[in-house]
Amino acid sequence: MEGIVTMYQDFMKKADPRIADYPLMQSPFLVMGILLGYVYFVLSLGPRLMANRKPFNLKKFMVLYNFFLVGLSLYIVYEFLMAGWLTGYTWRCDPVDFSQDPKALRMVKVAWLFVFSKFIELTDTVIFVLRKKNEQVTFLHLFHHSVLPWSWWWGAKFGPGGMGSFHAMINSMVHVVMYFYYGLSAAGPAFQKYLWWKKHITAIQLVQFVIVSLHISQYYFMPSCQYQFPIFIHLIWIYGTIFFILFSNFWYQSYTKGKRLPRVAQQAAQHNGSSVHENGTVTNGKVKAN
Repeated sequence: MEGIVTMYQDFMKKADPRIADYPLMQSPFLVMGILLGYVYFVLSLGPRLMANRKPFNLKKFMVLYNFFLVGLSLYIVYEFLMAGWLTGYTWRCDPVDFSQDPKALRMVKVAWLFVFSKFIELTDTVIFVLRKKNEQVTFLHLFHHSVLPWSWWWGAKFGPGGMGSFHAMINSMVHVVMYFYYGLSAAGPAFQKYLWWKKHITAIQLVQFVIVSLHISQYYFMPSCQYQFPIFIHLIWIYGTIFFILFSNFWYQSYTKGKRLPRVAQQAAQHNGSSVHENGTVTNGKVKAN
């Protein structure tokens, strides 16, 4: 046991000291506890607590929550661009800058902020549970919210920046669009006519995985690349492939088979005698990416 502890301590010494004092970044056991508690609440405790209760009316909170995440995601995108992606990165083999340069420190800050935002987004699923929308807690949703924050924590802890941060920036761009849609959908029936583009959110997510995979795949064709953490490259490529498959299946089930057509399309289908039916409501935080 002492040997395992020593190995762990030696391993953690390789982490980036610049991010050590940021909230949640002191120990992986803290975030592990948060994520395990999240899974337990979503799959067990929450549904049991809500079993004999009426669903909470969280419409006003959902509007504020979603538009807050729109603003936060926009800020994260801007910071990624200013910390490197528009101020010196080549968009090819970009190593992590471990110096005390202001731009390097800015990248550390936004890498942490991105990770922290993923813990804020756990609220998506809590909303499902409190509104008794447990059918929304799919494998894809739970996997995204529980496993990926754990991976991103390690990325920020050891390599905040460089080419491994590209997917985080793209993911934040997608979340601007996604949470804007959710904010409108939570605002009430008056905004339903503006939600015809529901289907395109999934399309944007699929494009995201293609762009991220193409960018990260450059690594495998470069004669040399000084990026310090090849393991992150492999994980990003694997995650991109897995999520492309999962979201492609989501697209097929939702739109090709007609289970989640937008309301306008659904009404047209009903008018034409189609058997496709929806309950006509749009809820916050449906399945989304990384």
